[in-house]
Amino acid sequence: MKTKKMIPFYFKAIILLLLLSSKQSFGQQQTQETNIKILPVLWQQTSAEYRALCYQAFNLASLRLKEIPNQQIKKRNLAIITDLDETILDNSGFEAHLIKEKIQISDREWNLWTDQSRALAVPGAVSFLQEANKMGITIFYVSNRDTSAVESTIINLQKLKLPNADAQHCLFKKESSSKEERRLAVEKNYNLIMLLGDNLNDFTAAFEKKNIPQRLTETDKEQNQWGKKFIVLPNPVYGEWENALYNYVQNKTEHEREQDLLNLLVE
Repeated sequence: MKTKKMIPFYFKAIILLLLLSSKQSFGQQQTQETNIKILPVLWQQTSAEYRALCYQAFNLASLRLKEIPNQQIKKRNLAIITDLDETILDNSGFEAHLIKEKIQISDREWNLWTDQSRALAVPGAVSFLQEANKMGITIFYVSNRDTSAVESTIINLQKLKLPNADAQHCLFKKESSSKEERRLAVEKNYNLIMLLGDNLNDFTAAFEKKNIPQRLTETDKEQNQWGKKFIVLPNPVYGEWENALYNYVQNKTEHEREQDLLNLLVE
């Protein structure tokens, strides 16, 4: 008969302390992330300035449509590519839920949200896309939502009465998070006249995985496109800019992340 190996009491105590320490560290980091997100989410949900910026972006986009020559419109091969989240769909309710329930963001939580098909529209988004559609311009929704979310997203888009709300025009992420291949696929058959997004990766691959100085440089290179072919929506809550703050390292400690942020502040 085999005897059980006894684990010394002091060894059990060490394991328990490590577990408690790990749990406390995780909780502290979660609290810090929550505190960081509260003001940006409140700004998105409550500030008139946020709404004004959204209307401004779509008003400008509408003016650009009016500049298109009639002959070009009559060819009916024009297309607009737009991102979805925080460009057309307002997911601040999801962010607020995470904060209030003290839940860490995860694929599971995000899928539970998208399955509900209840995201609101970003101010000005619906009227602009409907206007473009009436002009004969095709809308493609190029999003990094997973392809498993296509059906629930289409339901959400249809609730908001958005044009081209079908699987053919929803180009979601299959493997790569880069949108370049999907943008090029649209350009094979359409004259792409405009792109809309809240993340600079929504416009060109030149911004992908770039550090802060590189992102600023690439932004300057495209100076003549902003407000013309490229229309940017405000998103203070998350995005590539946030990843760049931590130089794309995901597993940093709370202290390391805090120090990264302090080091970037310029007096």
